Amino acid sequence: MTRDPVELVIFDCDGVLVDSERICVKVDAVIMADLGCAFTEAEIIERFVGSSSEVYTAAVEQRLGRRLEKDWQHKYEHLYRAALDAGLTAVDGIAEALNGLTAPVCVASNSDHDAIRRSLELAALSHHFEANIFSAADVTTGKPAPDLFLHAARSMGVDPGRCAVVEDSAYGVRAARAAGMRAFGYCGGLTPASRLEGPGTTVFDDMRELPGLLAAVTH
Repeated sequence: MTRDPVELVIFDCDGVLVDSERICVKVDAVIMADLGCAFTEAEIIERFVGSSSEVYTAAVEQRLGRRLEKDWQHKYEHLYRAALDAGLTAVDGIAEALNGLTAPVCVASNSDHDAIRRSLELAALSHHFEANIFSAADVTTGKPAPDLFLHAARSMGVDPGRCAVVEDSAYGVRAARAAGMRAFGYCGGLTPASRLEGPGTTVFDDMRELPGLLAAVTH
C-alpha cells in the first residue's frame, strides 16, 4: 500500500544533528553533584536525555527535598558552553544524510534558540536549516508533549501526517507519535533501541541510512 509522501523532515538537535549528549551528560553529573543530589551518568541518560528543563528541575528538586530558585541553571551555563566549544561535533553520517534528502527539513528541539543555533554553527550544519529552527520556548509545553512538532509543521505549512521526525530519545519519539507523525528513532548514540521501539517508529543506528528509510515508508 502506498502511503503519503514525506513532505517535511523534522530533526531533533542534540544527539541527532550534533553529538552533544555524551558531553552534556558529563556536565549534568558535575552540576548535580555540586547541588548535593548526585545522579549517576546511567540515571541521567535514562531519565533526562531528551527531556524538558521542567522534567530535569522537578527530578533534582525531588531528590534534594527542596525547591530551587527559578533561574538556578543559569549559574552553570558556562560549563556547558565550555565543554561544547571544546568538543562538539556533528553526529557521524548526518552530513551525508542531509545531503541525500529531497524533502524540506527543520529543527525542533527542547533547547532554546541560542543554544540550537550555536550547536549547529559549531557542527557546521547551519546552512541546512537557516531560519527553520523551532524551540520548546515557542510553545507552552515541550517534549514529550506533541506541541513543538505540531508548531513546526504548522509553521512550515505541512500536514502532520506528511511529516517525519528524527529523534534519539524516548521523550522525542513519544512526542512524534502523539503528533501523528512518523518517527525515526536513532539508536546510534546513548539511547538503546529498546527505548525507541514502538508503533509508527522505525529504529536505525546509522544516519547514512536515513534517506533510504524515509523513501521506503512512502511505498
